[in-house]
Amino acid sequence: MATPEPTQVDSVTGETTTGHEWDGIKELNTPLPRWWLWTFYATILFAIIYWVLYPAWPLLTTFSHGVLGFSSRGQVAEDIRAIQALRAQTEAGLDKASVTEIVADKKLLSLALAHGKAAFAENCSPCHGSGGQGGKGYRNLTNEDWLWGGTLDDIQTTITHGIRADYDKDTRSSAMPAFGRDGILKPEEIRQVASYVRTLSKLPPETGVDVDAGKQIFADNCAVCHGDDGKGNTSLGSANLTDGLQLYGGDLKDLNYTIANARNSTMPAWGARLDPVTIKTLAVFVHSLGAGQ
Repeated sequence: MATPEPTQVDSVTGETTTGHEWDGIKELNTPLPRWWLWTFYATILFAIIYWVLYPAWPLLTTFSHGVLGFSSRGQVAEDIRAIQALRAQTEAGLDKASVTEIVADKKLLSLALAHGKAAFAENCSPCHGSGGQGGKGYRNLTNEDWLWGGTLDDIQTTITHGIRADYDKDTRSSAMPAFGRDGILKPEEIRQVASYVRTLSKLPPETGVDVDAGKQIFADNCAVCHGDDGKGNTSLGSANLTDGLQLYGGDLKDLNYTIANARNSTMPAWGARLDPVTIKTLAVFVHSLGAGQ
């Protein structure tokens, strides 16, 4: 191992050398710039002050809280409280007014529609679509095919208590029998009544099927809920079978499956998840989509 050369003074820079040399090139012992050193010392001082003032050090079961008692979680909570206070001021009228009164007041209606649109996008659009157009098995909120009624109060009640939401004692509840699965009707009888239901919407029945027999089967088994004319009953949540707007599809395959196996879907009871003001604004917004009664 080579012995380092003794330190010397460089004739060009006037700086001493470290005694290290590579291929005739000697390493200067140049001190760090003063500005860099002071910046480095400042960062150390800043770190010490930060450790004292703010949460910084993990402990066994907690962490150092700092003399200021600040935390990002606490700041978020404070911001939420501020937003809630501001929201309470702007929505004080919505809290006190009924859905009917909200619609009658232009200022409250404008506020409710803005709030309801945002709440709908966050909570309802995954099932009903961004524009309320729905899909197979999910209610289209832009037409008049209301199962449980389309008035403002009806919509508010449905949103609040849901449909077949067992955890809400006031939920909308009805059940269509599975006529095939439960052995109430034979396969041929299901085909007959499905064909008759198609005729209620002026759609062609299945070729070669006895529609008159289907009409009698309907009268004996289905009219009690859907009515003799097939126009449904909103107090029971039974569908209007005459408008061609079947929730699960109106072709023969869909109708046969629905009659044989029933379609008792559910909707959350939003009263357990959303505050009353949000539910009111949702009811107003849904009603405004064009099909409210």
